[in-house]
Amino acid sequence: MKEIFLAGRILLGGFFVLSGAHHFTSATAMAEQVARHGIPLPMAAVLVAGLLLIVGGVTLLLGVAPRIGVAALALFLVPVTLTMHAFWHEEGMRRAIDLVNFMKNFGLLGAVMMLVAVPEPWPYSVHVRGYLRRHASV
Repeated sequence: MKEIFLAGRILLGGFFVLSGAHHFTSATAMAEQVARHGIPLPMAAVLVAGLLLIVGGVTLLLGVAPRIGVAALALFLVPVTLTMHAFWHEEGMRRAIDLVNFMKNFGLLGAVMMLVAVPEPWPYSVHVRGYLRRHASV
């Protein structure tokens, strides 16, 4: 079970890290899209969102301070989902695409929230390795 949990952490954390990196590599295009949604300071919003994704993803990957990572990801997912994927304001194909992304983001939020219930330290986390080194008998 520990290995399955680690594989899930790698998949979920990696997804968020790659998504966050995309915010930096495509910042200009993303900022234009954010501006079309009426979000103030669109470039800053894109960069802060990217940072939240990377912080959250790295904490899941490493198992270090996962509650901070969960908070960062929730802080990203809730407002972005409600503002950028407001399917109820759209029609046709745009509505369908936003509905899919809305549902995906809230599914991800649910998965991330469940991680708060996992006892710490997580198996195979950097935290566990450091803990063992500090508490090993000499």
